[in-house]
Amino acid sequence: MKLAYTIKGVLFQTEKSDDAVEINVATKQNRTTVILKAKKEIKIESIELTEPYAYNPNDLVFVNGYQSWTDTKEFTVKENLKNIYKVPKFLVNKFAFDKYGDAPFKKYRKGVLHGFDYSYIRGEKPVFIGSYNSRNAYLIINHELKKNQITLEADCKITLTQGDEFTVFDYAMVYGDLDKTIEAFFPKKMEDKNIFGYTSWYNHYQNITEDIILDNLKNIDPRFDLFQIDDGYEQFVGDWLKVDKVKFPNGLEGICKQILDKNVTAGIWLAPFVAEEKSDLYKEHPDWLYKDKEGNPIKCGSNWSGFYVLDIYNENAKAYIVECLTHYKEMGFRFFKLDFLYSVGMIEREDKTRAQITEDAYQLIVDTLTDCKVLGCGAIPSNSAGKFTYLRIGPDVSLIFDDVWFMRFFHRERISTKVTLQNTIYRSIFARSLFLNDPDVFLLRDNNISLSKEQKEALATINALFGNVLMTSDNPGDYDEERKEVLTKILHINQDAKNKKYSRNGDLINISYELDGKVINKVYDTQRGVFNE
Repeated sequence: MKLAYTIKGVLFQTEKSDDAVEINVATKQNRTTVILKAKKEIKIESIELTEPYAYNPNDLVFVNGYQSWTDTKEFTVKENLKNIYKVPKFLVNKFAFDKYGDAPFKKYRKGVLHGFDYSYIRGEKPVFIGSYNSRNAYLIINHELKKNQITLEADCKITLTQGDEFTVFDYAMVYGDLDKTIEAFFPKKMEDKNIFGYTSWYNHYQNITEDIILDNLKNIDPRFDLFQIDDGYEQFVGDWLKVDKVKFPNGLEGICKQILDKNVTAGIWLAPFVAEEKSDLYKEHPDWLYKDKEGNPIKCGSNWSGFYVLDIYNENAKAYIVECLTHYKEMGFRFFKLDFLYSVGMIEREDKTRAQITEDAYQLIVDTLTDCKVLGCGAIPSNSAGKFTYLRIGPDVSLIFDDVWFMRFFHRERISTKVTLQNTIYRSIFARSLFLNDPDVFLLRDNNISLSKEQKEALATINALFGNVLMTSDNPGDYDEERKEVLTKILHINQDAKNKKYSRNGDLINISYELDGKVINKVYDTQRGVFNE
């Protein structure tokens, strides 16, 4: 074990207890806990421990990305994580490409596959690693392939005063039957039903209007559980109480009532922790924004006009967040798609870790939206567990299979149907244990889309198999008989398929499941986005 800490700016390193800190390690069966007790005031700079592991050329390493959109899959030992800092610096800075994931606080190294809180190796010597400590400090799991070792580090740069105790590690490391271990660590305990519905985003994006929403509402499928209005109704991101009067001259109250009259749940989208530069919130309340040491607001990305994180520990900012969420709850919305939730992890405090700050922010949502369903998006999976009913588990679906070519060089959280389908499959281990999985939308329409018929079929089928949220942005009124049959088929798969299994074979994923008493086998080509015949 290696611990680095500072006292009044002076760096110390130790592998055991010393006169400034007591290190208590306890191991019971496969679970290890490490607790630090400060004898003096110290600031933890880093702490890690290492386990030897002889990687095999055929091993598959499950790497769980930092947030919802981060690419997550079983990697081969020859694959590398995409390092945003290899992109020209001026592009990274201009578009804040490094602010969507873990790049600001986690160094990327060649020959190292790192992920968060959960990992496994599928091969000759299978092993599973899972954290019980993610509300306290994220467990960063580094597969150091060239060194043949697994290095575990805790994300916990905080100050401990004399007498403070802090759990830096609490994790299981289990060798043996991998599938049995995963099943035991992620028991399927959530009984909420799968949901099926409409969201406006992946057809109209921000170009929604009252007429568009009402036209799609008029044509909803009678089997819909949900009708959700996405981004585009607000004046600017952050100005949630100011609806765009040009696009929605009558506001949202009447639309919400008409949704409820259809006997479906009314859903609304917000990004409660951020404000874009053009917003009144950004201009009028700069003190509500979290600022770095130089006094500059923390930018979290380049969406809209560029957006910044609110300081959830500022009482006025906190009250505003609660007011906005409560406003739409009282209007009648009961399903909240809350987006860009990773942003609060940009906040840094001496007395709280990134995990603890995120925990506080997500708990604020839960405490405010009682009796509502929350779908977290762009969120940290481990903090979302036990709080949000649903969680997006991949990046946004793209209308071109792997998005436009130049975006493929950028951040790990980029829009991509290719990437999100793999996330959908590999993060299915979390489903109904940590939360219900939202794989993002399926799309069957022909207009305003460049996916082939076969790619749309694969997207719909994989979403139905491995997701608990089945959503579309199509106007069902435009469906012909063939598409109506496909819709009925995927609903049947989503509700009734059993014994779903998958395994990676190069660029192919072998999928099997039982339906209507039959075993169905499919081979999904991850590069082409289709099922092989």
